[in-house]
Amino acid sequence: MEPAIKLKPGVSKWDVRQKVWDYMEANNLANFPRPVHHRIPNFKGAAQAARNLPNLQEFKNARIIKVNPDKPQENVRLLTLEGVKDFSVPIGLDANIHVDLVVVGSVAVSDKGWRIGKGEGFADLEYAMMVSMGAVDENTVVVTTVHDCQLLDIPEELMDNHDLTVDYILTPTRVIKTNCSCSKPQGIIWSKVDSEMMEKIPILKSLQFRERKAGKDVALKDEMHTEKKELHSLLDQRMSSGKGGSAIKVKTNTMEMARNTEASEEQIESSCQKQLNAPTRVTAVYMGNLPRSLRVSELKNILREHNAVPLRLSWQGAQHRVFLDYKDEVTAGEAVTSLTGLSISGNIIKVELAKSQRGNRSKHQNTEKNKQPII
Repeated sequence: MEPAIKLKPGVSKWDVRQKVWDYMEANNLANFPRPVHHRIPNFKGAAQAARNLPNLQEFKNARIIKVNPDKPQENVRLLTLEGVKDFSVPIGLDANIHVDLVVVGSVAVSDKGWRIGKGEGFADLEYAMMVSMGAVDENTVVVTTVHDCQLLDIPEELMDNHDLTVDYILTPTRVIKTNCSCSKPQGIIWSKVDSEMMEKIPILKSLQFRERKAGKDVALKDEMHTEKKELHSLLDQRMSSGKGGSAIKVKTNTMEMARNTEASEEQIESSCQKQLNAPTRVTAVYMGNLPRSLRVSELKNILREHNAVPLRLSWQGAQHRVFLDYKDEVTAGEAVTSLTGLSISGNIIKVELAKSQRGNRSKHQNTEKNKQPII
C-alpha cells in the first residue's frame, strides 16, 4: 500500500512530524485533544488498532508489559490492565524484572521499523532507562499503534543511535511485523541529556549516580557548567593561601589538571591565568528564511536533532531569522555543516557564519534583548 504522505529527499524529522500533523488535521483524522500538533496524535480508530494487540503471540506470552501514557494508547492500557489492576505493585530500580513487551506512541513510523515521536525524546529515554535497569533486552518486543496515514517511507539517515525502533505496527486495518534488524538503544546516552531533563525525570539522577559509581562517563550535555563549579571548589582548596582569588574562566584541560593530584598550585594558577587573559571566541551562526509558524521550542528540538545546540540563541521571529552563539569557530563551523540544506515546513533555511565574524554583525542584528539560553 502506498503511503498517504509522500516525503521529499532531504527532509528532517521535524518536516516529517509537521506533514503528519498537518495531514491529520486537514483530513479530520484525530479525536480530542486537538490540534494534534506537538502531540502523539489521538487518531480515529485507536480502539480498533488496540484490539489487534491481544492477538499477537508475543502479547499472549508476555508476563510484564510497559505501555506509554499517551491518549491514543488508552485502550491498550485498558486491555493490558483488565483483570490485573487489583494485583499490580509499584517497582523500584532494584526490582529484578524483565519487561517482555513495550507499547509506545508515534507520530510517524515506517514498515522497516523506524519511528519518529513528537520530538521530546521521552519514549527513547524511557527505553534506555529500562536498559540501564536491566529490565529490557534484545528479546523485548516493541509495539506501536498508529493510523494508517502515519505509515511513511522514513529515510534511514534520519535515525540516530538513541532512536527506538519498533517490531510491530498496529493500525485500524493492519498488523505489520517490521522484521527490523537494527539494534535498539543500548543504554542512556548521557551526552544527549541536559539538566532540564534531569529535573523533569528525577529517577535519572539515581541512574546517573549508579553508572558513575560503575566508572561510566555520565557527563551531561551541559556538564561544563558543573565542571566549572567543581574547579572553583578545587582551586579554593589548593590555593588557600590566597593565590588566584579572582574569578577565573576555565576550560576542560585545566579541569583535568586540577584533578591531577601531582599538579602544583603554580601550574594550575598559570593555566588559569593564560585562559583568563585569552580573548573570548564565541562565534555566531545566522539562520534565515525561517517559516513564519516556527516556534522557538520547535527550533530547539531541530537543533538537538542535528547535534547543533548552541550556548544561547537570539530569536528574531518577525524577521524570520535567529542567531546562534557557539563557544568557538570550530563548533560553529560544525553546526553550519550539520544544518546546511535544512528544510523546515518547505522553507530551505539559509545557514552561515554571522556577519559579526567578519566585523559587521549589525547588518543582521541590532539588538540583544531576545537572547535566550539553550536548555
